[in-house]
Amino acid sequence: MGDDAMNYRHFVLGLLAQQPMSGYDIKRCFESFGWLIHSPSFGSLYPALHALLEDGCLTMQVVEGESGLSRKVYSITEIGRQALEKWIDESMETDISLKTFLMHLMVADNLSPDTLLAHLKHRRSQVADYQTDLTQVDGPVGSNGDLGEQLALEYGRALAAAEMAWLDRKLNQLSRPSYESQIVEELVRSKLSVEQAEPV
Repeated sequence: MGDDAMNYRHFVLGLLAQQPMSGYDIKRCFESFGWLIHSPSFGSLYPALHALLEDGCLTMQVVEGESGLSRKVYSITEIGRQALEKWIDESMETDISLKTFLMHLMVADNLSPDTLLAHLKHRRSQVADYQTDLTQVDGPVGSNGDLGEQLALEYGRALAAAEMAWLDRKLNQLSRPSYESQIVEELVRSKLSVEQAEPV
C-alpha cells in the first residue's frame, strides 16, 4: 500500500478522533483541504473505511436521518486511537513530506501541546536542512544556466524561507504561556503578597 493511501487512512482516523462522521462528511472534509493535500475519490475513500473497519480501528452505526434516509456513521475505537498515535509518533523518526505534515496540523486537536511543539520543531529542523542544501547551490543551475532550473531554485528558496518564518512565529507563540495563564499567575502573586503583608 502506498504512502498516500496510508496517510489518508490515518488522516481519516484523525478526523474521526474529533467526532463521529459519515463517509460523505469525511469526503467533504477532504475536499475542503483538497488544494493542500489532494482529495481522494469516493472510490478510494470507501475501501479505506472498510479496511479500517476490518482492522478494528472503526465502528459503524446506521443512523436514521430526519428525512427518513439512513446513513452510515463511523466512530474511532481504542485500537484506532492507538494506530493514530503510532502514525504521529513514527513521523517524528524521519523526514516527512509537506503533505503529511499538513495532515498532522489538520488533526492537531488530537495532539498534546508538547507533542505539537515537538512536531513543529522537527519540521523546522527539516526545513533548515533543506535551506542549507539550497544555499549550497550557487548561481545558475545546470551547465547552460537553464532558466527553468533557476526559477525552480528561486521558488524553493522562497518557499523554504516563508515556511521557516511561519514555523518560528508559531513556535514562539505556542511556547509562551497563554494570556489567561499570565493573569492567573499575577493574581496568585498579588494574593500571596497581600497575605504576607497582613499582620498575624
